[in-house]
Amino acid sequence: MNVNQVLQSTLSPDASIRNNAEQQLLQAAEVDFSAYVSTLAHELANEQAQAHIRSAAGLALKNSFSAREYARLRDLQLRWRERVGAEVKTSVKSLALGTLASKDSRAGQSAAQFVASVAAIEIPRNEWPELMPALVANVGEGEDHLKQASLVTIGYICESEDTELRDSLVQHSNAILTAVVQGARKEETNSDVRLAAIVALSDSLEFVRTNFENEGERNYIMQVICEATQSGDSRIESGAYGCLNRIMGLYYDKMRFYMEKALFGLTILGMKNPEEDVAKLAVEFWCTVCEEELAIEDDNALTQAEGGTELRQYFNFARVAAREVIPVLLELLAQQDEDAAEEDYNISRAAYQCLQLFAQTVGGEIVQAVLGFVERNLRHDDWHWRDAAVSAFGAIMEGPDEKMLEPLIKQALPVLIQMMEDTAVQVQDSAAYTLGRICENVSNAIDPQTHLPPLVRSLFTGLSNNPKMASSCCWALMNLADRFAGEPGAEINDLSAHFSDSITHILRVTESPDGDAPLRMAVYEVLNAFVTNAANDSLPIIAKLSDIILRRLEGTIPMQQQIVSVDDRNTLEEIQTSLTSALLAIIQRLEREIKPQADHIMHVLLQILNSVGAKSSVPDTVFATVGALANALEEEFAKYMDSFAPFLYKALGNQEEPALCAMAIGLVSDITRSLGGLSQPYCDAFMNYLLLILSGTSNGNQLRPAILQSFGDMAHAIGPHFEKYLSVVAQVLNQSSTMTLGDGAFEMFDYFISLREGILDAWDGAIVAMKQGKADALRPHVDSIIKFLHLISQDPNRSEALLRGALGVVGDLAETFPGGEYGDAFRSEWMAQLVRDVRTSQEFSARTKETARWAREQIKRQGASGQGSQLS
Repeated sequence: MNVNQVLQSTLSPDASIRNNAEQQLLQAAEVDFSAYVSTLAHELANEQAQAHIRSAAGLALKNSFSAREYARLRDLQLRWRERVGAEVKTSVKSLALGTLASKDSRAGQSAAQFVASVAAIEIPRNEWPELMPALVANVGEGEDHLKQASLVTIGYICESEDTELRDSLVQHSNAILTAVVQGARKEETNSDVRLAAIVALSDSLEFVRTNFENEGERNYIMQVICEATQSGDSRIESGAYGCLNRIMGLYYDKMRFYMEKALFGLTILGMKNPEEDVAKLAVEFWCTVCEEELAIEDDNALTQAEGGTELRQYFNFARVAAREVIPVLLELLAQQDEDAAEEDYNISRAAYQCLQLFAQTVGGEIVQAVLGFVERNLRHDDWHWRDAAVSAFGAIMEGPDEKMLEPLIKQALPVLIQMMEDTAVQVQDSAAYTLGRICENVSNAIDPQTHLPPLVRSLFTGLSNNPKMASSCCWALMNLADRFAGEPGAEINDLSAHFSDSITHILRVTESPDGDAPLRMAVYEVLNAFVTNAANDSLPIIAKLSDIILRRLEGTIPMQQQIVSVDDRNTLEEIQTSLTSALLAIIQRLEREIKPQADHIMHVLLQILNSVGAKSSVPDTVFATVGALANALEEEFAKYMDSFAPFLYKALGNQEEPALCAMAIGLVSDITRSLGGLSQPYCDAFMNYLLLILSGTSNGNQLRPAILQSFGDMAHAIGPHFEKYLSVVAQVLNQSSTMTLGDGAFEMFDYFISLREGILDAWDGAIVAMKQGKADALRPHVDSIIKFLHLISQDPNRSEALLRGALGVVGDLAETFPGGEYGDAFRSEWMAQLVRDVRTSQEFSARTKETARWAREQIKRQGASGQGSQLS
């Protein structure tokens, strides 16, 4: 292989040439990885090579150690450890470190990425002890370009998400700090070096906790960062404020001295910086302060509720600074960019976010300052200030006491509704968003008779008038629908008088398939909110609406033949998804009243499933809609199963699309619950597919909790006929029961709990099924069930739903075997304590406590004597 020619080809604009070159590199890596990395490292280090060839070599090296999937990444790292000899490793690492000194900055950057990739493998195993000393020496003694490349390398190493590497970096904190602080000092004359040091310092802050505990070291670090905020280079100043943000989040308890001496003044000065990137990060510093203090208040409240006394320190930084910070934030609100896209994050939006957080943190203390600003600027000639005034009012709708806000809102509502017709669309948009904030947080201030008619009218008018404000109008309307729904199942609610006109308006806006796609999607979400929250008196309107939505959905099927581009396909999928979601909301609201349209609905949904292409997102929503229809029709859904089952089986077998496969698993549960015994003819296929998914390496564990729940639903549905599956299901449940939650594995907690809940669902379904004359078939598995219940009783990692499920199993098991043959287990202290803990808890719902009471009664009925004393 001519390495130069292949690397040159990887940069070709011709996709076929480029792909062929990449395949050659992959093949070379597979054939002899040691020679492959050695060749590329020599090419990267070759000062005589062309710059773009060196960059391509560096990219190929980095890609040899990079993967999105964790398992694939570990395989690539193992390849380096096992297939490259010690001599070649030493040579390659030496070449990479040497390339950091290259005057070709792109080569140095590539070398930095490669060094970081190897460091992620070798630092945790202490296989490259000379790396950190070498990087420190480079920063202390090297030329500027070597200093910069070495600091960039440290930054790459510290920003890695590799858990093993992050854990091992703590022991290198002194070396890391020595290098980055030296490079970040004001004495460093090269701005690029200083910037690289500041970035690396920000990435390393998590690993230098020991150093931060030392007051002398902490003072010096803070001094260097504070001096960097005044460097005169906006890049360095931005990086320095970014460091302060991270420090406040990591070391709040150490910040009181620095806040009093420097940070109050520095950050307010930074917020006024004409360079927007600097100002935004200074504003974000106060966002971090507020977020941290809100978190501390929550943590301390929880600790006190649990009877604890060790509270986190709380310094009221936000409250102390509010008088100086709030006026600056209010001024910054007026620095809008009228050409900004919705996703752009500028200084005005940063200030708005910060003002919201201040309102949540300091509550009513913010109100007077904001009201003064609003009154001064609400009628300003310049739309920027009118917009800032409206936005400021909306920002304080969460935090201050509602009783303080209600009279202010009542007074402001007519003005805000009027401002929906402002000459500037930006002001109209902010008015709509503020109305949405009011609906979301202080809806009691809106009088249904006085305010609701003009409010609904203005929001729908705004929705039609300008796409720029449509998103805010839609959000406000959805909040309005949620807040004025009244009690579930009410005959009439505050939406009733506006329901028919609202639906008419929505249908008119969404009628054209050529309209603005994001707007159409948002408006259909409004439709769903209105349907979901409709009172019973609106059900006839919803029934008629179902016909309109069905016709529109049916009309999209021929469009599948008209697709000529990716954009066409995306537009069609968006329309079909929105219409199917609307149909889903209608079915869920009408419940059994949907029966007259059921044949037409299934006909259309089956046509869609038959026409959509591979990798389409539409089937996900179709399956959810089918599930809702099955729940509504119950056993009457059976007549559609022969036509629908092939699509369901195909989705269950499609493990390349985990989301669709998960939806199909949930649909198995919906269908078996709805059909009951009528689902038996399909259960062999369901079971085969579910077991096949569990045996797969890609999605088996991820989907396991849902599959176990499906087992339970299937057992409940077909009763004694579940016996044929009991043995294999029990094997799966026993295997799943062995999983434990390791120390510190917080990211796995939700999965762990849902897995155990799934195991209990499956066992409970099996017990109930076998109770119907097949109890003997369950006997071989009773010891496993009791062992699992005992495991749950002793494990502190448990949820209310998990405990309720456990006691449901206890009760059903006791009811299945009332003769006392398992009396020792039912009389055990651990089971008595499990029941007692749930019965006496002040936190659990009445439903859970009722399950505990019922389980206790079933245990008492066991044939053996003496069991009641421990359960009292």
